[in-house]
Amino acid sequence: MRDVLPEIMRWWRSGLEFGLATVVGTFNSAPRPPGAAMAVRGDEVVGSVSGGCVEGAVFELATETRRPVLQRYGVSDDDAFAVGLTCGGIIDIFVEPISRDTFPELGDVAASIEEHEPVAVATVLSGPGEVGARRIIWPGRSSGSLGPGRLDDAVDDDARGMLAQGLTGIRHYGGEGERRLDDLAVFVHSFAPPPRMLVFGAIDFAAAVARVGKFLGYHVTVCDARPVFATPKRFPDADEVVVKWPHDYLASVSVDERTVICVLTHDPKFDVPLLEVALRTPAGYVGAMGSRRTHEDRLDRLREAGMTGEELARLRSPIGLDLGARTPEETAVSIAAELIQLRWGGSGRPLSTTRGRIHHDG
Repeated sequence: MRDVLPEIMRWWRSGLEFGLATVVGTFNSAPRPPGAAMAVRGDEVVGSVSGGCVEGAVFELATETRRPVLQRYGVSDDDAFAVGLTCGGIIDIFVEPISRDTFPELGDVAASIEEHEPVAVATVLSGPGEVGARRIIWPGRSSGSLGPGRLDDAVDDDARGMLAQGLTGIRHYGGEGERRLDDLAVFVHSFAPPPRMLVFGAIDFAAAVARVGKFLGYHVTVCDARPVFATPKRFPDADEVVVKWPHDYLASVSVDERTVICVLTHDPKFDVPLLEVALRTPAGYVGAMGSRRTHEDRLDRLREAGMTGEELARLRSPIGLDLGARTPEETAVSIAAELIQLRWGGSGRPLSTTRGRIHHDG
């Protein structure tokens, strides 16, 4: 829903009703992940739920339905090929009419998303309760109700855990919140703040990495100790540009498992103390640019500084996948490719030489 938010908020604030289709479950090679959305009002369409495969069928359903409905599309169905899902996957899409009356909390949800405040929207998809019932969960408060008993409490706990990890998906409960049962399906759509990409070294490669990082959805910070180089004008795609010694800055900010750290300083006086800090954080990715000779020298210096083999094993250096990259832009693509491979578990080989599923679960 994040991608279609500006348009649907324009409709919502104008008091108009529209259809919202959301991917809630995928199997095999489904083209879009859970949370992908498409909004329909009249002949206007924004967003996508399948990259084009079933858009026509979903458009008709979103236009016609007056109540929430869960629809599955897949090659196992007689009509699946007719509507275009030829990738071999199965996709579950929840379609519902949206207006100020049916979703009065949408304004609060949009405000939280825009302010990077974590928020989750939990919706009943199927079961004995009211299909389409909705509850909004923030880290410290909740709004709305999904049903009787301890269902709200159980969903609140699970949704806050999912928010902390940036996860979106379906959870199952009994009619009154029993976790050991699966009578009722609840879709939890997490809107966590974007993951951070910390780029160290105000060089031309950093500008390209910042650009591709922003494209991939990261909140990008560029940091360098040299004020003449670290300027917003030189890094227009970065969310912030910081003038500070890299290791001091990294030690002062919050880092979690979704954080990406790219060390492009290429200078021992910067990158060695920086990597001492970086490799002891929970960051999901720590990469450093340089030749293989630079890498070996860097490892020797880090060992002398007291870093363990386990800590050094986390370092991805030379940074990026082997694409033969030469230019800053090509190097940025190779780094982006490694980030995507790490996230989803791909092999990094040409798809034409592999077998089995194309899309990985991660």
